Amino acid sequence: MSKITRTGSNQILSSAVEYHNFVYLAGITADDLSQDITGQTRQVVAKINALLEANGTDTTRLLQAQIWLKDIRDRDAMNKVWVEWLGDAGRPARACVQANMADPRHLVEIMITACK
Repeated sequence: MSKITRTGSNQILSSAVEYHNFVYLAGITADDLSQDITGQTRQVVAKINALLEANGTDTTRLLQAQIWLKDIRDRDAMNKVWVEWLGDAGRPARACVQANMADPRHLVEIMITACK
């Protein structure tokens, strides 16, 4: 039977799950909710970097991204940070939609699937 590794687990979810050299990240949100979309997106991608590194991978191995924005009009500002963050790394398959957030102060949430 293949091993499943869960990290950052609580009663509701795990921050990351690894299975067969695939790494699935939970939806990642910012900690400082007083920030605008640029600040929150920077926090989110920094947290994603840390989770990817902790699981032995990086942005060059991204497969898929799901992005939820509180306001779709923030897409261009979020994309500026996104493009800067990815640099020359390969682009994942991606969806970006507007959504009602669990906490109205959250402006962006990003969920990633990567491989090792």
